[in-house]
Parts: sequence; C-alpha cells; structure tokens
Amino acid sequence: MGPEVQRLDTASFIARLHSLAQAAAEDTRQIVALAGAPASGKSTLAETAERSLNNAMPGICAVLPMDGFHYDDAVLEARGWRARKGAPHTFDVGGLIAMLQRLRANAEPAVAVPRFDRGLEIARAGAVLIEPSVRLILVEGNYLLLKEAPWDGLAPLFDLTVMIESDEETRAVRLRQRWLNHNLSAPEVAAKLEENDLPNGRYVYANSREAELVVTC
Repeated sequence: MGPEVQRLDTASFIARLHSLAQAAAEDTRQIVALAGAPASGKSTLAETAERSLNNAMPGICAVLPMDGFHYDDAVLEARGWRARKGAPHTFDVGGLIAMLQRLRANAEPAVAVPRFDRGLEIARAGAVLIEPSVRLILVEGNYLLLKEAPWDGLAPLFDLTVMIESDEETRAVRLRQRWLNHNLSAPEVAAKLEENDLPNGRYVYANSREAELVVTC
C-alpha cells in the first residue's frame, strides 16, 4: 500500500508550490501535472498559481495547457471524430511528450508552446515562449494521469502529480455556461454535455492513476 494521498485546499496548494519553487535549484526544473475533469477548475487554479508565484518570484513559473495539443478540426472531421473533440483520442499525445522532454532538457534559448484559443476553438502554435529561467512548469489537462497508452508515457516526466476534484453538478453548470457563451442552442449544449463533456469527466476519474495530491475546486 502506497503513502496516503494528501488533500489540500487551493490556498494550501499554492503555498506548497511556493515552497517547491523556492527549493528548486537554479539548474533544475520541476514539472507539475494538474489533472481533472473538464471544468473541474484546472485552468483557473493553474493561472492563479502562476500569477501568485510570478508576483513573488518574477519569471519563476509558466503554465503549459494540454489543450494546446488538440488535433485540428480538419483532422477530426476527416477521421469522424469532430463530435468527440476533447476525448482522449483527439489529442497529439506524442507531441505533448516531446514538448515536455524539451522543457525538461532546458537546452534552448526559449521553447515556444501552443495555446488553445477557446474563442476560435483551435490550438495556436508558438503562442507562448517559456524562458530558460522558468523553474516551475504547471501542466494542466484532463488526461495527464491516464493509466492507458499512449497517455501513460507522460508519467516519467512529472515531478509532482495533482488531481483536481469537483462534483459533477458544479462541472455541468460551468460547462453549460461555457457553451452558451459560444452561442450554442440549448439542444446543442445538452448534446455537448451528455454525449461528450460529462462522460469524459467520468472517464478521467475512473481511469487515472492515483495522484500525490488532491485539490478540491
């Protein structure tokens, strides 16, 4: 039996990250996985932590969202996967692994990483530069801790793993508002939630390996 999982609130978790960043040697990087269901609060927590860390130690922290590795809609359409966009098989996992290997090596003047543009619903390549001075990288995404191939290839690349927990009712409210903000009709929103987003969230919690920390959002 492994060690007991530690449960933290968001403030305590951010304090933990401050300690981790302060302890990081100048020639090393710490890569932290923040996993959780869609709309569990991963992105908000990562952005809040990044801002807090960089206010205290400028340039110490950067966020790498898994969503930047979405396959383009043209690829999804060609394969018949467009309706399942956001499911595990609709991401370039190999690209994410290669990017994390580059970031861990930290052997370049800077590494350009992608960002997912929710307004356009596409990933923008080279959207952000992560400088060599960054000591703490927060990787946030749904499937970072999945136990199945090819996602399990990420496991050796993380120094700390975190699962973000939230109840399904809360996630459904957040997701419904997200899609309404994209001007989807009520039936379209219902289809998004019941046929894709909520099942994906259940899959995350049922098929992820145990994290070292659990944070409730």
